[in-house]
Amino acid sequence: MYYTRRQLQLFLAVAEHGGVSAAARACHVTQPTVSMQLRELADAVGLPLYEQIGRQLHLTPAGEALVATARAMNDEWSAFEQRIAALKGLTEGRLRVAVVSTAKYFIPRMLGQFCKQHPGIDVALAVENRDGVVARLRGNADDLYIMSQPPADIEVERHTFLPNPLVVIAPRTHSLASRKRIALERLAGEPFVMREPGSGTRLACEAHFAAAGFAPRVRLELGSNEAIRQAVEGELGLGIVSMHALAGVAPGERPVVLPVSGFPIRSSWSILYPRGKRLSPIASVFLDYLKATAGELADELVLHA
Repeated sequence: MYYTRRQLQLFLAVAEHGGVSAAARACHVTQPTVSMQLRELADAVGLPLYEQIGRQLHLTPAGEALVATARAMNDEWSAFEQRIAALKGLTEGRLRVAVVSTAKYFIPRMLGQFCKQHPGIDVALAVENRDGVVARLRGNADDLYIMSQPPADIEVERHTFLPNPLVVIAPRTHSLASRKRIALERLAGEPFVMREPGSGTRLACEAHFAAAGFAPRVRLELGSNEAIRQAVEGELGLGIVSMHALAGVAPGERPVVLPVSGFPIRSSWSILYPRGKRLSPIASVFLDYLKATAGELADELVLHA
């Protein structure tokens, strides 16, 4: 079976971007070039690698197997290049990180400081909802993954590195806004604006409420912390968000954090990767960096509370 590394890279781009045209744009080549390379690759494999149904591209079983193999080969080659660079006294290469959407409040800043220390590193950062990050983790698409609620059905190495407290927020005009202490039962009947089902925040809230025997009245479900904050400010109900989502907002311009018994919900951010995966040198350095600098970020979070 004869194939080139370029063909494998183009095929991975097609799988990642979901189509030949999108892959061509991402790889800065023409669509006919991608199509021709994939035809040659399919001929070498001896089976179709994907099928087009309408506008949707679907990988065949052979295509799925080739994606997994190509990613493993790509990871090994990238790690080799990084080890050679390290032997030369250099730190360079590509770091791929996938994070859930709430982590966007702190990860870009941590990445920025890391890249200042290692200017030869390029970073590919994917920000997805929890389901999207789990799918990437399942497919071993990145070096490291950051979320608060790891999936139970995937064997992973887990490094907890940063608190992720979840708080109840209310509009500043709410009748409970000036209270010093609020029993959870007092919120019965209050409308809630919650994250979508399956998100890390929603999973943590559901577990907390189930343990307390409390059933919130959910008026609205939204897919981002910003949307929840805006909905709360618009007096659509109470919300539950990560404290990280409020850290960058001036106290006078953000909703009130209610002192509800049992809150904040104690959650934590974790760095994950599949168990048995050999981290690249750059991924190992970044993992150590995150664990070493998380304390400073946690201190800032307390100051902004």
